[in-house]
Amino acid sequence: MLMKGLVPRRIFFTKGVGTHRDELHSFERALRNAGIERCNLVQVSSIVPPHCRIISKARGLKELVSGEITFCVMGRCCSNEPKRLLAASVGCAIPTDQASYGYISEHHAFGQTQKQAGDYAEDMAAAMLASTLGIDFDVDESWDEKKEIFKISGKIVRTRNVTQSTIVKGGGYTTVIAAAIFLF
Repeated sequence: MLMKGLVPRRIFFTKGVGTHRDELHSFERALRNAGIERCNLVQVSSIVPPHCRIISKARGLKELVSGEITFCVMGRCCSNEPKRLLAASVGCAIPTDQASYGYISEHHAFGQTQKQAGDYAEDMAAAMLASTLGIDFDVDESWDEKKEIFKISGKIVRTRNVTQSTIVKGGGYTTVIAAAIFLF
């Protein structure tokens, strides 16, 4: 008997930051700040299914049930080095054709601003989608130049990112997360 897999129908994006003397607890606080601490998170790869609708964080959080297995794509970065700049980002690229799949990319970095990390994650998702759609572009071009190529092609309808960055204060660990949460 052939079984069909789980295909998410909705997705939302969230981010958070947490600090604590213990690394694991700082991660839990980042999850709490993002509103997803009550879920059993399962990290998956990078595909946005066809016809998957993006919904608001507020609406998505209302649909979560405590203890449920929740699939996500997550970027995560942690350090206890004072004055260290941390960033975690998730980028998303959706094709114009809703019957086609899109891409999500996760990115984490030290020393990148929120804008730099967000642009990078968004660029990666768009580049993966572009290669699938047969859009030719130079990976070394600036993001603005690539965005114009994507717009002109008419095959990528929108890109976006959610990014969390912060500077580590002294006295413990700091964790930043960004996540795309799938709902069924």
